[in-house]
Amino acid sequence: MAPRLQLEKAAWRWVDTVKPEDITQEHVELAYRIAVPACKRGACRRNCKGNPNCLVGIGEHSWLGEIDENTFHNIDDPNSERRDKNTFVGLTNLGATCYVNTFLQVWFHNLELRRTLYLCQNSRAEGHSTESEYEPRTICEHLQYLFALLQNSTRRYIDPSGLVKALGLNTGQQQDAQEFSKLFLSLLEDTLSQQKDPTLQNVIQQQFCGEFSYVTVCTQCGRSSALPSRFYELELNIQGHKTLAECVTEFLKEEKLDGDNRYFCENCQSKQSATRRITLHSLPRTLNLQLMRFVFDRQSGHKKKLNNLISFPEILEMGSFLEAKEEKCTYDLSAVLIHRGVSAYSGHYIAHVRDSRTNDWYKFNDEEIEKMEGKKLQLGLEEDIAETVKSQTRKPKYSKGFHCSRNAYMLVYKRRLDQEDQTQTNVEVPAFLQRLVDQDNKKFEEWCSEMVDMRRQSVDKGKAKHVEVKELYELLPAQDGEPFEFVPVEWLKKWLDDSTATKAIDNIIILRRFG
Repeated sequence: MAPRLQLEKAAWRWVDTVKPEDITQEHVELAYRIAVPACKRGACRRNCKGNPNCLVGIGEHSWLGEIDENTFHNIDDPNSERRDKNTFVGLTNLGATCYVNTFLQVWFHNLELRRTLYLCQNSRAEGHSTESEYEPRTICEHLQYLFALLQNSTRRYIDPSGLVKALGLNTGQQQDAQEFSKLFLSLLEDTLSQQKDPTLQNVIQQQFCGEFSYVTVCTQCGRSSALPSRFYELELNIQGHKTLAECVTEFLKEEKLDGDNRYFCENCQSKQSATRRITLHSLPRTLNLQLMRFVFDRQSGHKKKLNNLISFPEILEMGSFLEAKEEKCTYDLSAVLIHRGVSAYSGHYIAHVRDSRTNDWYKFNDEEIEKMEGKKLQLGLEEDIAETVKSQTRKPKYSKGFHCSRNAYMLVYKRRLDQEDQTQTNVEVPAFLQRLVDQDNKKFEEWCSEMVDMRRQSVDKGKAKHVEVKELYELLPAQDGEPFEFVPVEWLKKWLDDSTATKAIDNIIILRRFG
């Protein structure tokens, strides 16, 4: 295509030699470049301002080339929303609810907890003649239905909004993940305590509850007093420590009570200096270790996040930490919960969870689930290194059987039990819950069919438009003396876009410009 200046110079060259009364239609068409041939496809990056017949910039390459069906619709392939074979189901992030999703995935993979929840009485569900009438109301019912969907849904991810609403959580604001874990387990324990079956009443205690005592010894008289307490997780200070063993050792370390912090001794009937320590009496089957990354900063008056590196083992021996020493009290790492981000008030939560059936590790990131290679936990640089530690570009070295993280805030360990307990990996969904899941799967399949039909209709419409556009280009420019009509480029763009209804052609702008 000739440059714009050359076209304009050639178009008006006759002005100097032709008198006004001798101007013909041919001169007018030459001046406004009506007879200039259209540009060839691919020759111009955008419309040539010197050539009114250049329509390259409005997308002619898309309409005059080979038909690409993917350009005729903005509807995603519904099959991309379908759960792949032998994969897990994700959870939708409802807005700052990623911390809830991580805990739900961890608890779902606790097979004993899932199996027990399925056994809970649900008279409302069993009493309905049709599943369409059923709506879960209690926390236990919501969790039952959610776990059933996570187990047998054909969707790639599901919506946990029912449970989130039942818990009264604010989806627009991120909550304290560490507090949520404790409060939820306590709430679930209260709900299960109302079951008639004693086995169900005590499942939370059996799975998550351990016992320790605060033992205080008076320095003056030697009197010892013990205050027993239960725990769902051990809260471990990580400041100044590099290993999990150091954190547990400090948790059990003896501290001195003196000065203003003296202890009132019942035997001495006065405040005395004393020593206090925690003694572990029993540990649960599922040991939750909270790494206290979010601490209160007195100087700023706000919480801050600690980004120091902590190493932790895949196999954890806890026998030596118990008051009644045990030869073997072995735990296997089953989940690592990660907080990605610098601030204690924002960031993103993900969970690495081991499938207890296959021992494969998976990364659960809301809707996205990634299987780790080689049955190994792989935290990855993006989770291990905080954004503030930019100087460290290499992954920290650690011994075999250990892992390191700057962002792990909770470690979940499962106690090794006898061989019989370890082989119970099958969990059956109760019939009434499975009917609900089947109903949801049917709705999903209907939605997929509807989307396929919409895509097909959109493609058919696009193909028809493709033909129409080709016919238009064949008419432009007019030949053999046929009348020539200018069409505004802006109108053509809207017509080609076809996303909104196109109004009638308005040539007022052209008439004003050339009239």
